[in-house]
Amino acid sequence: MNHDAYPDAYLRGILASVRTIAMVGASPKWNRPSYFAMKYLQEKGYRVIPVNPRAAGGEILGETVYASLAEIPGRIDMVDVFRGSKDAGPIVDEAVKVADERGITVIWMQLGVRNDEAAGTAEAAGLKVVMDRCPKIEYGRLNAELSWGGFNSRVISAKRRKVRLG
Repeated sequence: MNHDAYPDAYLRGILASVRTIAMVGASPKWNRPSYFAMKYLQEKGYRVIPVNPRAAGGEILGETVYASLAEIPGRIDMVDVFRGSKDAGPIVDEAVKVADERGITVIWMQLGVRNDEAAGTAEAAGLKVVMDRCPKIEYGRLNAELSWGGFNSRVISAKRRKVRLG
């Protein structure tokens, strides 16, 4: 997989196939990006389970916070890494370790998070990987929601395409 450019079909397929997301690094603070992303994804029908050792046992947006992926009961389709690039390695290692037991099929690293070694580990274990992207932004872009705010999502256009011959 070329991690510098993901085909829209690849991202669309992931977002259509997952229902439960473990968000590692979710914050209970309403003004943090992870909180916004979690709330948005919940509103789109995803179950987002927060993972944050410092907030474990509490709740974020109605979901119990867990200290680790291994502590989450039941199925997890995707792990959303909302931590720094250097932290992605140990998170991916844990995800790979519990992948079969939990049903994990996707590792998604947030904007600014890129760890090629961790991506290689995940892909070697048969997991799909997305790096340096936000599922909230990609969901909105792929569903033309960004245009509501005046952004060009490059998905829908009223302009005719120029046909290049030769």
